[in-house]
Amino acid sequence: MADNLPSEFDVIVIGTGLPESIIAAACSRSGQRVLHVDSRSYYGGNWASFSFSGLLSWLREYQENSDIVNESPAWQEQILENEEAIALSKKDKTIQHVQVFCYASQDFHDDVEEVGALQKNHASVTSANSTEAADSACLPTEDESLSSVSCEMPTGPTPSSDLEHILEVNDADETGDKENHCDDKICVSSTSEGATSENVPTAEDIAEQPRKKRITYSQIIKEGRRFNIDLVSKVLYSRGLLIDLLIKSNVSRYAEFKNITRILAFREGRVEQVPCSRADVFNSKQLTMVEKRMLMKFLNFCMEFEEHLDEYKAYEEITFSEYLKTQKLTPNLQYFVLHSIAMTSETASSTIDGLKATKHFLHCLGRYGNTPFLFPLYGQGELPQCFCRMCAVFGGIYCLRHSVQCLVVDKESGKCKAIIDQFGQRIMSKHFLVEDSYFSENTCSHVQYRQISRAVLITDRSVLQTDSDQQISILTVPAEEPGTSAVRVIELCSSTMTCMKGTYLVHLTCTSSKTAREDLEPVVQKLFTPYTEMETENEEIEKPRLLWALYFNMRDSSDVNRNSYNDLPSNVYVCSGPDCGLGNDNAVKQAETLFQQICPNEDFCPPPPNPEDIILDGDSLQPGTSDSSAVPEANSEIPKETTNLGKAEEPSE
Repeated sequence: MADNLPSEFDVIVIGTGLPESIIAAACSRSGQRVLHVDSRSYYGGNWASFSFSGLLSWLREYQENSDIVNESPAWQEQILENEEAIALSKKDKTIQHVQVFCYASQDFHDDVEEVGALQKNHASVTSANSTEAADSACLPTEDESLSSVSCEMPTGPTPSSDLEHILEVNDADETGDKENHCDDKICVSSTSEGATSENVPTAEDIAEQPRKKRITYSQIIKEGRRFNIDLVSKVLYSRGLLIDLLIKSNVSRYAEFKNITRILAFREGRVEQVPCSRADVFNSKQLTMVEKRMLMKFLNFCMEFEEHLDEYKAYEEITFSEYLKTQKLTPNLQYFVLHSIAMTSETASSTIDGLKATKHFLHCLGRYGNTPFLFPLYGQGELPQCFCRMCAVFGGIYCLRHSVQCLVVDKESGKCKAIIDQFGQRIMSKHFLVEDSYFSENTCSHVQYRQISRAVLITDRSVLQTDSDQQISILTVPAEEPGTSAVRVIELCSSTMTCMKGTYLVHLTCTSSKTAREDLEPVVQKLFTPYTEMETENEEIEKPRLLWALYFNMRDSSDVNRNSYNDLPSNVYVCSGPDCGLGNDNAVKQAETLFQQICPNEDFCPPPPNPEDIILDGDSLQPGTSDSSAVPEANSEIPKETTNLGKAEEPSE
């Protein structure tokens, strides 16, 4: 199908990240003919989620991608005299300094093939002490390319299986029965003990946990499809722009969410839970009665601080951290408010920024749970796919593994008129949206990018154990050195459908000052203990064991001005990749701004029409009597394909 595409569209979108997917859905919903292409084999770009073997394959693709040599392009022959071309890049340079560490032991009696994968010849497992084992545990060696991949062995014995075999394992989607309740058309899964998901431990499992076997690397491989590992770590504010858009557009029926169950703080070397709501504050054993009254008084002020200008106007020029010291709050409360509620920088955030962040946090409390945050089941990578589905329902055409060679610009008008794809087909359009990573070095020669430091960890238990092992937590570790950033930690349990039973998936994120490993490893060492073979069975380990770790840097182009790109036509729009923020507001704002430039008089992602309310032209209701009949037919089929998502529209019993 890809080599027989229509020759003309209204909008061509290159890249399937969250902003591009929202714009594609909005344009398709407003009646535009949309072509949405991506040279990758998966949806989401740097917003994607992968199974464990899929993530290893992604790492290998980046190594292969760094070795691409640009050959003399054949498409140049198609450029006419009155046209010029803007060549697009074949290399994705948004990921750098990749390092992989395996700490879990290798059970030599286990089959290391992923469950559900196609049968393959079994790879031999070498001795942990041999050089072959060290080589097989590592991805291709690091070279001078920015997108190169390196893998280092941690100190001590680290047995592992043959990763070349692992990287060949096929990835596949998985579905499961889920229990949910719905509010405001957002499905939020129940965290009750009766949950039937295979990822959720049963009562017997919980009872047996003290004497359970340690997780081995081969178990992680076998259960690799239980993992859904996000490249970018974010959550959704319950009253944020993305939740509002999901509800307004009815895209929420394509996804389910879980509440973030607790907010944590790291103070004086200990992890402790932060009281957020009124009930939490008064039930807290960490705070004295005086502190509880102080905190409630301050939080009540923050909810309506704009009405009391005289109480904070004199402090507008100082940081929020300095302002808190003037508010009769104990050091304990100042720490909680600054790092776990406002979640702002100790040195860079002004008083107004801090008060706004605190008010937003409090405003989001109680809508869906005891914290302000939601997390999508199966990971952040589900969200771009939800909007892609909406676009397809209204006629959008999708092509993955479909690269674009160049944009064709008309010299006379100065506007882009077409693209030339990998098959040499010229496809015309009025508007072009391009993800930043597709532009070549010539186009981006004056662009200055920031970087995000990321780490993904697999651990054997939570950083703060409680009676329930199904906790989803957010923790902020403050910066210790000047010039560095606080590190945000999001810990996911197996009921989020992002990791196998008996493990936790931990994401660490901060603004880069060095490489990801240099930025984040000190925090990892504070919170976790690497697995070692020398541990005795009866040894009490205070910290969770670290089984596997990945570090990488990701480009942050969210603050790049469009004028920084060289010679872009006015009808070519740039979409940035993920930013370092906790929420998704930047992506939604960007999508709405660009949509209004393309369709200035159209509503942004209105709800789809109810098929029963649509009146077709003429008396005949036969299919094909009018173009509009295609929309309700496609829309009416969606609930049948996603029965669990359709519950968002049903009244609760």
